[in-house]
Amino acid sequence: MDKRLPPLLVAVFINIAGFSLILPLLPFFGQIFDAGPFGISLLFAAYSFGNIFGEIHWGRQSDIWGRRKVLFVTTFCAGLSYFAFAFAPDLYWAIAIRIVSGFFSGTMSVAQGFIADVSTPEKRAKTMGFFGASFSLGFAFGPVIGGLLAGDGATAASFRLPIFIAGGFSVLASLWCLLVLRNVVAPKGKGAPLPKYSEAFAFVGSQPLLLRLFMIGFLGIAAFASMEAIYGLWSEENFGWGAHDLGFAFLAIGAGGFLAQVVLIGPLVSRFGEARVIMGGLFLLALSMVLQPVIRLPVSGVVLMGMLMAGHSLAFPISGALISRNTPPDRQGGTMGLLMATNALGRIMAPPIFGLIYEAISHDSPWYIGAVMIGFAVIISWQVIRITDQKKAQETA
Repeated sequence: MDKRLPPLLVAVFINIAGFSLILPLLPFFGQIFDAGPFGISLLFAAYSFGNIFGEIHWGRQSDIWGRRKVLFVTTFCAGLSYFAFAFAPDLYWAIAIRIVSGFFSGTMSVAQGFIADVSTPEKRAKTMGFFGASFSLGFAFGPVIGGLLAGDGATAASFRLPIFIAGGFSVLASLWCLLVLRNVVAPKGKGAPLPKYSEAFAFVGSQPLLLRLFMIGFLGIAAFASMEAIYGLWSEENFGWGAHDLGFAFLAIGAGGFLAQVVLIGPLVSRFGEARVIMGGLFLLALSMVLQPVIRLPVSGVVLMGMLMAGHSLAFPISGALISRNTPPDRQGGTMGLLMATNALGRIMAPPIFGLIYEAISHDSPWYIGAVMIGFAVIISWQVIRITDQKKAQETA
């Protein structure tokens, strides 16, 4: 591992731990304002709404200021937004603050730019694996801390301590970036041009493989984000869980992602190929969604969410890598920008819709509808296998 990389991985771990610390609190924090499933789902979607604008803005800004300065400023401002969230007077203010928080947290493209700065193309996949592992570790530990520190009552005061801790984590990550992180590439003084989405859309539409991978990404991430949004409400109703229990459940979710990223991806891709691993990850997603309301036990509620995250961590990083590898260098910026926008659209649109489904149809319906969505993605992934097999046969002929 390049010695310049660990400081970034530490910053990612601290930042994601702070972000994920709030996740098990959101279903119960929303109830303070008498929010129903739709309103609580909006709290999840609001963050993603701000996130997409942050990713576009801060990725370009990092070319002007440098990665270090952008990460310092954004994580510090994200920390301030957490402190403001703790004192939100009503649901509308809470949603607005979550949008701001998502905007300042939209720095994954900056972190990935740093990784591109320190790694050669042939080592980038392995380096991204370290990045994914630090992300999953932060996602595993943060919710546990949030759940343990939350109070018992459904009052704003009972959630302030863990939210303050989340803000403190972000400020700590900000100071770490300022004091330890160093730019690998000097700031360019000008931002990269904005992705040309219209050209990227036409290009992706003309490529059968890329089009199907984009469809898989949209369906899968939309379903996953929706399950994440309704999981707290569903487990509260079925198991009587509060923020403490949900925090430990999120530990299993993070552990599933960590296991997939660190242990499973490499050997599985080497043996079966990327396209088949994508299908396997999607199958895990669909199976975990179907079984959740069928088994309906606390232990299965935890294990199946870990399996859900493992499937997600297998399917979508590989799908993004396959898109990148099958895109010409001069199309990379627009295509990957469009992928980011498409995935963000799924995270923004789907959770409120599934919140309405949870409220209006039945509390088990989101699991089954999500499984059907992933079922369509599995069918599309079978087509991806056929296309990639044909390409390999042509290359070796």
